[in-house]
Amino acid sequence: MAGEKTIPLLPCRSIDETADFYRMLGFKETLHQTRPNPYTVVVKDDIQLHFFGVDDLDPETTYGTCVVIVPDTGALFDRFADGMRAAHGKLLVSGIPRMTRPRKRANTGNRAGFSVVDPGGNVIRFFPAAEDSEQRAAPASKLGKTLERAIVLGDAKGDAAQAAKILDATLAKTADDTPARELVEALAYRAELAARQGDQALARQLLDRLDQVHLTDQDRESLAPTLAGAADLIDQLP
Repeated sequence: MAGEKTIPLLPCRSIDETADFYRMLGFKETLHQTRPNPYTVVVKDDIQLHFFGVDDLDPETTYGTCVVIVPDTGALFDRFADGMRAAHGKLLVSGIPRMTRPRKRANTGNRAGFSVVDPGGNVIRFFPAAEDSEQRAAPASKLGKTLERAIVLGDAKGDAAQAAKILDATLAKTADDTPARELVEALAYRAELAARQGDQALARQLLDRLDQVHLTDQDRESLAPTLAGAADLIDQLP
């Protein structure tokens, strides 16, 4: 049978807070119900998300998540980012709510996905339907390979602490032998993890260290998304 449709139902602390957040991203609220139970529905194009209110929900420990397959994650990320910047003056990359940048992960093939963490702590994972035709170069260093593992732990599993731990161990041993491009990517992601964990001072130290890495014009061009993400993170640090 064809034509089936699956709609995720996710918990939230407040349907008002949740609806406002998704409106910021360009969604439209199509249902707002307070009785007999709090419930809201937000829609953007063919994406439909339903939320039910849970008064004692802890956004830090909730397991709410779903995967959304879209034609182009890059274009969708840009639209979401525009909405965040219009509302907050910056991209929210740490804390709750937040959004990650599109990046390829070792466990998703040649697809660059990104995640939105909403005010209720739900993780909405966006992935493209088709793999990228341009293959990502394999890591040339031990740090590059460790970064791949760390991204799976930090973004797919949501284990920022373990992702930070394995990156720190490899950075301490191999940073001097790592190509500049891979070192910058590792430092940028480690800074993002530090910000997620509330260690703003460490995030600043890592970004200062990143700024000292010598990059060629070609490096800067290939690292443009990574450097843009680092700049967004700097804007949020005290």
